[in-house]
Amino acid sequence: MAPSLPRRTAAQVALGVRRAGGDVFTPRRLILALKTAVAAAVAWFFAPLVPFADADYSYYAPLGVLVSMYPTVADSARAGVQSLVGLACGIAVGFGGLAIVASGAPGIVAVGAVVLVGVAVGGIRALGVGRDWVALAGLFVLLLSKNDPDGFSSSYLATMAFGVLVGVVANYVLVPPLYLQSARDRLSELRAAVATALDRAADSVAQGRPDAGVLREDGEALAELSIAVSADVDEASRSERANIRARGVGGVHDENAQRWWGLERATYLARDLLDVLAQHERLDERHGDPQALATAMRSVADLLATPPGDAETGARTDAAWRDIDAYGASLPAPDEATDTHDQPGLWLAATLGRMTDISRRVSDALP
Repeated sequence: MAPSLPRRTAAQVALGVRRAGGDVFTPRRLILALKTAVAAAVAWFFAPLVPFADADYSYYAPLGVLVSMYPTVADSARAGVQSLVGLACGIAVGFGGLAIVASGAPGIVAVGAVVLVGVAVGGIRALGVGRDWVALAGLFVLLLSKNDPDGFSSSYLATMAFGVLVGVVANYVLVPPLYLQSARDRLSELRAAVATALDRAADSVAQGRPDAGVLREDGEALAELSIAVSADVDEASRSERANIRARGVGGVHDENAQRWWGLERATYLARDLLDVLAQHERLDERHGDPQALATAMRSVADLLATPPGDAETGARTDAAWRDIDAYGASLPAPDEATDTHDQPGLWLAATLGRMTDISRRVSDALP
């Protein structure tokens, strides 16, 4: 079975674009930017009406929007609360700095003390993103409050809280993000990358000389992509919380979860297989027939590249098992091995079989 060049090229191009451009021009990022801009403008316009706050500090309201606007509603609410708690801690630290100045100590001592305590308190992990605001808020209170620290502090906290509230509400009302389809697409990208890596490895195996450089490069690329996809799948799951658009999408969530379960394991096994092959400059009798191994790897790659629910899944699963069995038949018998603990061919066959079984289990679990 010949390697699939179009699939390989598409996966490589997609991965390259992803690395270079990130999320700058994706619809989800542009929507988030637009919502943040609208929320910041609204918060700034209505900030003078916030009770217990001086209108001169209205510019803190857009800042509150920025600290609370995250890709998911749940993350926005959590980040907003954490930021406000961090600000409150920082304000308390700032008052401590003002007390140092009032006692007659030089301002440089107060600044150092506020930064010291603020950074130390910022080590509290429970504060989350609010950890970064402790020292900053303390410095603001110390250096910007002038002769009215109480008024500045209350205005600072109230206006920021108002901005956080506007940000969370905007994220909930204005096209609340739901990333299930995006996660599905990313899972397909990882599926194609694993199949591509196996195809490329099969090309060098067929020649009897594995290309260690290419194998390690592909393994590292799979590791990097797997981490990114894991984060995207987790973000998609969080985007369902407190989301009015999440009704009736349980099937997509379950499909993504099942596919990620299988792809996570298949990716790990593929990386391990590439690493084992990269350790041998030339295949010998311990590896069995190189052509049979290459054929088995391509069959497994074809199976992994098959979309969920495809009618060819059953036939490709059977083909993968047949080719794996054919490769296993080319391996030396265990009692004929010089070193019973050094039989890479048996390990390769078992790994390909494990990947095939995982694919079968995922296919059986999906509707």
